Amino acid sequence: MSDPFRLPSFYMPYPARLNPHLESAREHSKAWARDMNMIEGSGIWEESDFDSHDYALLCAYTHPDASAAELSLVTDWYVWVFFFDDHFLDIFKRSRDMAGAKAYLDRLPAFMPVDPVDTPATPTNQVEAGLAELWARTVPAMSRDWRRRFHESTRHLLEESLWELANINEGRVSNPVEYIEMRRKVGGAPWSANLVEHAVGAEVPAAVAASRPMRVLKDTFADGVHLRNDLFSYQRETQSEGELANAVLVLEKFLGCDTQEAADAVNDLLTARLQQFEHTALHEVAPLLREQGLAPAAHADVFAYVKGLQDWQSGGHEWHMRSSRYMNGASGDAHANAPAPLATAALLAGPSGLGTSAARAVVSLAVSVPARLRSYTHVPFQQVGPLPHPDFVMPFTTRLSPHLDAARRHNVEWSHGVGILDAVPGIPGSDIWDEAKLKDIDLPLCAAGIHPDATPGALDLTSDWLTWGTYADDYYPVVFGRTPDMEAAKACHERLLLFMPLDLASAPAPLNPLERGLADLWPRTAGPMDTDDRRAFQDAVRVMLESWLWELSNQKQNRIPEPVDYIEMRRQTFGSDLTMSLSRIGHGHTVPPEVYRSRPVKAMENAAQDYACLMNDVFSYQKEIQFEGELHNAVLVVRNFFNCGTKEALGIVSDLMTARMREFQHIVAVQLPAMFDDFDLDEEARATLRGYAEELEHWLSGILTWHQGCRRYAEADLLRHNAPPAATWGAPRASAPRPPGSRRRSERPRRWPWPGADRATAGRIGRPGLSSPGGPGCSPWWGRCSGTARSPGRGGRRRSRAGRRGSG
Repeated sequence: MSDPFRLPSFYMPYPARLNPHLESAREHSKAWARDMNMIEGSGIWEESDFDSHDYALLCAYTHPDASAAELSLVTDWYVWVFFFDDHFLDIFKRSRDMAGAKAYLDRLPAFMPVDPVDTPATPTNQVEAGLAELWARTVPAMSRDWRRRFHESTRHLLEESLWELANINEGRVSNPVEYIEMRRKVGGAPWSANLVEHAVGAEVPAAVAASRPMRVLKDTFADGVHLRNDLFSYQRETQSEGELANAVLVLEKFLGCDTQEAADAVNDLLTARLQQFEHTALHEVAPLLREQGLAPAAHADVFAYVKGLQDWQSGGHEWHMRSSRYMNGASGDAHANAPAPLATAALLAGPSGLGTSAARAVVSLAVSVPARLRSYTHVPFQQVGPLPHPDFVMPFTTRLSPHLDAARRHNVEWSHGVGILDAVPGIPGSDIWDEAKLKDIDLPLCAAGIHPDATPGALDLTSDWLTWGTYADDYYPVVFGRTPDMEAAKACHERLLLFMPLDLASAPAPLNPLERGLADLWPRTAGPMDTDDRRAFQDAVRVMLESWLWELSNQKQNRIPEPVDYIEMRRQTFGSDLTMSLSRIGHGHTVPPEVYRSRPVKAMENAAQDYACLMNDVFSYQKEIQFEGELHNAVLVVRNFFNCGTKEALGIVSDLMTARMREFQHIVAVQLPAMFDDFDLDEEARATLRGYAEELEHWLSGILTWHQGCRRYAEADLLRHNAPPAATWGAPRASAPRPPGSRRRSERPRRWPWPGADRATAGRIGRPGLSSPGGPGCSPWWGRCSGTARSPGRGGRRRSRAGRRGSG
């Protein structure tokens, strides 16, 4: 069987090291597998299969400093997980037995209790027996927080196998974003990261385990492991197993390119994710630990964990180069009997064999330099001109609220009242908006489209949130982007958090428009909520605020983010989590919380969010790149990653938008009804979730309607908004012309008094009798979104990747 492509030159700057206890782990793991009936007579493996896979070698490479006992325990876990993977393939994937697979997987959580149980379940097969034995040997030494996290990652690894099986049954290849997210769950690398904590004897402190830096470390580690595995396992999975969950196959279908080009693109993404791991470890982890005030011992634990993840990457690569399980030309040593193309690739990649990984690291670093430099050398404020818009796939129609005109009038009054149309005293450049610009942006139009059935008060509240968030998103890069460090932005961030008290009573007096706006919006929105809902809403706003600091950090480094980190952070900078939180809270408690955390609901939300974010980036490209010197735009991110022209980048972004919309529709039509049955939901809960899907449809169509109707980012509007004030030499500067009906600054309404305006303001800013926090559809801000739609212009299917490179 010929190889389907030539293995690329991998980025692997860390030399692999081999644990000295390899042989004892080999002996122990084979004896353990026999005790669990996984070898002879299992119908899955024979002894020759077990020996050639050499899972002890994998663990000896990935855990080079583990003790003999720890290495044996970790190896047993990997024997179990690979046996599960092959067992599930043979019994359920080949037969496409979805009902049997669900029953099989439903039993497994009973064998991994977070807390001790008096009467453990009785195993009925090798997978259950192995899980029960390993769980009992592993969890007693760890904290409850670690047990909870390990339980969750193990459950995802097992249960999300149904997603792979469903796609096989439907003959459906996922889109790239969906694949990356689901591969993390079903691929098992987050589970491996939890085992790294056990192996190095250093738990990640609970105080930081859910933070962005630690989450990014785990996600980039997982993506690196999975993308590497997909390159090595493509031949086996696609030619022998009928598998559709492989990144090379996903990019073949999505990019419309050949297998070699897809493999090269996967390797480029693998490199980008590993470099994101490095960037996070070097620039984000230490500041996080200091900000949390953690003890030195906790610092040592976290960096031991980081080193453990790094060892896993380099060791995992060495094992893939040697295991007979994969396409690598291996016969004992890597490339020993490789065919000519593989041998050439191996020669170009540097020396191979035991003890040579350090030498290959030098070559690895050298070949990655051009792409790394490209991410830091973008020239801002380039003249790019208008971007032709693709045919936006929008299967949903827009209805506008009948209260739109009243909301527009209210929004002008509210904006004057909190002061966002005035300069902040002592802050240069803070006069970013005036009344004319506010009316051009027309955020009530957006609110009216995404929330067509809102009461007048709820529509006002939605419009005000949109206005505050859009103003803040404009304010941060202009005001804080000019300072040499992050201190002013972080001080502003910490102050804003004080204006979202759970008790609604302990906020300080606001000092500027950002604080006054949030001081008004928080009680109007959170007042009707119970404490749990307030906390969830508070978290959603906090996540958005933190994401703006991430953007500022990249701005100061002149760093274009890599595609995966960009997509996932874009949802947060867009305020999407806040929007979804408000909508779910508006549903009351008719739907169990675990349903909202389920894969179909989260995937539905993410697909909708990505479509809206990418749409925004298309509309706002000229504004951001030419007029603002912005780095956070999907077209620029794709252009930088593929080193291609703007037209080609736009085509990729457009296709990804379409793919995410198709996924959204597939989830609503197929996966949600199946989930209703899986959770045995009553009719009220089913109706609520169907209504939620309809709210997201309003949200999507309303955002497109707003982009096409506002006067924020068509080229004529950009030139008008950015024109310097007219002046004559030696004469007083002339006032800029005012739109009809606008007033001079001295004629505008006076700002409301603060403090002491809380009760009075509720009536003046909002509307009396507001009975809900905004209800379904309260929306995010897309402060960088643009104006009227241009004639559709789709670049068509993209040329091969080789033909795209270097095009302008």
